[in-house]
Amino acid sequence: MRKDWNRWLDRWVEASLIDDAAAAKIRAYEEGQAPPAGLRWPVIVALSLGGLMLAAGVLLLVAARWEDLSPTARLSIVLSMVAAFHVAGVVVTGRFDALAVTLHTVGTAALGAGIFLAAQIFNLEEHWPGGFMLWAAGAWVAWWLRRDWPQAALAAVLTPIWLGGEWAVAGERGQMNSRVLLAGLLLLALAYLTAVVGERRGPVRWSLVWMGGLTILPCAFLTALSGNMPYPTPADRAAEAAGWLAAVVVPSAVALWLRRREALVNLAFVPWVVLLSLFAQWKWTLAVQGWCALGAVGLIAWGVRESRTERINLGFAGFAVSVISFYFSSVMDKLGRSASLIGLGLLFLAGGWLLERSRRRLLARVGGDQG
Repeated sequence: MRKDWNRWLDRWVEASLIDDAAAAKIRAYEEGQAPPAGLRWPVIVALSLGGLMLAAGVLLLVAARWEDLSPTARLSIVLSMVAAFHVAGVVVTGRFDALAVTLHTVGTAALGAGIFLAAQIFNLEEHWPGGFMLWAAGAWVAWWLRRDWPQAALAAVLTPIWLGGEWAVAGERGQMNSRVLLAGLLLLALAYLTAVVGERRGPVRWSLVWMGGLTILPCAFLTALSGNMPYPTPADRAAEAAGWLAAVVVPSAVALWLRRREALVNLAFVPWVVLLSLFAQWKWTLAVQGWCALGAVGLIAWGVRESRTERINLGFAGFAVSVISFYFSSVMDKLGRSASLIGLGLLFLAGGWLLERSRRRLLARVGGDQG
């Protein structure tokens, strides 16, 4: 019997929706049922690798003969390539649903290749963010029709690429501030990371958590180093203000959609991201390092508050990076070679031991894996 069923039964008994006898009968019935046959990891690996190799092989096959094909043949291949995978997915739906999900995902991936190849066929005006906009729209439509988590993951990746691409293209004409884009991506990564809230979980939300976990530290690192990026010209001030508005509003809207009332904590991190970008712009190195450490502590406290181990682990990793950065930039160059190496060794040994001890205590407190 699944553990979440036990939690729901306990809540129903506490709310007097059912009595103890009914709960005991439900538990006995569920425990007597055969567990559902899930996919084993070799099947998952085979489907994942098979989908990737199938998509890559089709693209390579077309690319190898691309120059020998007429424009009509090229367009026919592009359209049939997208349609074939989705039709095959429909055929196997109900027989092997995991394979259907894989084929539909490959079909959406082929849509992106089809969009850019079609633009090349007809020599359309070069504006590459528009291609990602159409690709993201296709992924959103596929998710709306199918509700498969890979479609949602593709949409969650392609939409920021489109918006960031629009900002980058605008920057080519007027030296736009890259700090705006990095701040927006950092807030969006934070919204993705916190997508799992209480009982609101599932494959889509877990895929967002993985994406946020993989990108939040690189985004924070690049934002902290954004002081070396060019300043906007005076003519770009209005566009920069609009960019900052989008960088704050879009991730906040995503957080509100995913977390509802719990998104207030996400909104509290908005000033932290904005000030981090400003400290980097003013090249206040110590302020940047201290502010990053404070943000890491905040992420740890957030993880403890909502019993999320991934936030605790990422917070400790961010705090360690902040301390090491402070040592290299402000301490190491003031010591001799041997003393700096000794200090670095003590920092890794003593500091690492203290951080790991604290991390394990907090994980034990929230009941998470201490590995």
